[in-house]
Amino acid sequence: MVEPTTPLQPDSVLDACGLHCPLPLLKAKQALAGLAPGQLLEVRATDAGSWRDIEAFAEQSAHQLEARDQCGDIYYYWLRKAEGARP
Repeated sequence: MVEPTTPLQPDSVLDACGLHCPLPLLKAKQALAGLAPGQLLEVRATDAGSWRDIEAFAEQSAHQLEARDQCGDIYYYWLRKAEGARP
């Protein structure tokens, strides 16, 4: 598997490959809930709809989409949990 090159070091990795919309986003929300504010979540998904879903989620929430990338059939997202969010 080819992985993207990024200087970001995630605190947690969520493998949502094989899950269909809206599951990658729902699983990402659950994973973020388990992180402390400021921590970084890496999400891996194969659902093309996750590209717009996760971007829209970041725009509508306090969490920040640090980066996103695509390598082959896998989409990678790096979401930083908002500072004001509860762990």
